[in-house]
Amino acid sequence: MKAVFTKTKGLTDTPFHYCPGCTHGVIHRLTAEVLVEMDLLERAIGVAPVGCTGFCENYFACDMVGAAHGRAIAVATGVKRARPGSFVFSLQGDGDGAAIGLAETISAAVRGEKITSIFVNNAIYGMTGGQMSPTTLVGQKTSTSPYGRDRDATGQPLDLPLLVSQVEGAAYVASVSVESPKEIIATKKALRKAFAIQEAGLGYSFVSILSTCPTTWGMTPVEALAWLKTAMKPRFRMGELKAPTAKEVEQ
Repeated sequence: MKAVFTKTKGLTDTPFHYCPGCTHGVIHRLTAEVLVEMDLLERAIGVAPVGCTGFCENYFACDMVGAAHGRAIAVATGVKRARPGSFVFSLQGDGDGAAIGLAETISAAVRGEKITSIFVNNAIYGMTGGQMSPTTLVGQKTSTSPYGRDRDATGQPLDLPLLVSQVEGAAYVASVSVESPKEIIATKKALRKAFAIQEAGLGYSFVSILSTCPTTWGMTPVEALAWLKTAMKPRFRMGELKAPTAKEVEQ
């Protein structure tokens, strides 16, 4: 019988530890598949910070570097400058990339660092206790906003990809999601484009992926996917927010 689907060589045989319904595993698989399909795996160096994404160094079949909380992009910058022939990506959560690491994210875009940041946005601190993050929705209940996020006290959720897209050094910015097969396919295309931008040396590429966290949201996996679609997606600007022309990428 002909195999129609096999596990990508971009992942190790270590089983994922993620909670049932968490879409981190989907994002890992998509990233690994693109690394293999674009023949980048042997040159790839990933940077994992603190948080649920921090465990990805056990799963990717390429060189991985651990970083302090919020410093993944700073470490990725150093790796790329020290080894310019390598392909460098960071994989971060919203607490990491939009809170303690916000300065690193924006600064890398300002400088046009030739790295790729994969920003996993589940609107909460998933691993460290379910606290409110910069992307938590107004009214969303967390361990530090038990009555729901208060707009007057803590402001609106930060649309980080929209902010990054305004920076000149950012060459490619996309905001995608993984709540359905259609969106998963679109996310893989966005990752491929972001990786191609880095390979072409055009500047900083940033892919934000809306993801679920059923455990800290207090939902079933099915409910979490529905909430991502009906509550999260309308709040954040979706699609390609900034992209070079095909000719620029080919050059």
